[in-house]
Amino acid sequence: VQLVESGGGLVQPGGSLRLSCAASGSIFRLARMGWYRQTPGNERELVARIVSGGTTNYADSVKGRFTISRDNAKNTVYLQMNSLKPEDTAVYFCHVLAFTNNMRLTPRDYWGQGTQVTVSS
Repeated sequence: VQLVESGGGLVQPGGSLRLSCAASGSIFRLARMGWYRQTPGNERELVARIVSGGTTNYADSVKGRFTISRDNAKNTVYLQMNSLKPEDTAVYFCHVLAFTNNMRLTPRDYWGQGTQVTVSS
């Protein structure tokens, strides 16, 4: 399974960005899709995730500002980020928990390469 992220960049405080992550490959089912972020010297942390049924979870720090969604037909997950703050600056990683055609009973974790989001004036 390959993940291709897009949408990162530089934005001023209060601005918005939309991240996209498209999954491809021998996918049987994407059980869970989500976004994590990491800053230098810190562990990767969950930002938001969405399961196949549509249930979502968000980090407290982004609730009310970020919205995660998915397009199952396109195997794509999105993260709409509004009211961005300097503390949202990080490398954002796409994550999927996927069942592949060769492993339909046991899901595996897959990660994107990361996309930089910088919030600065």
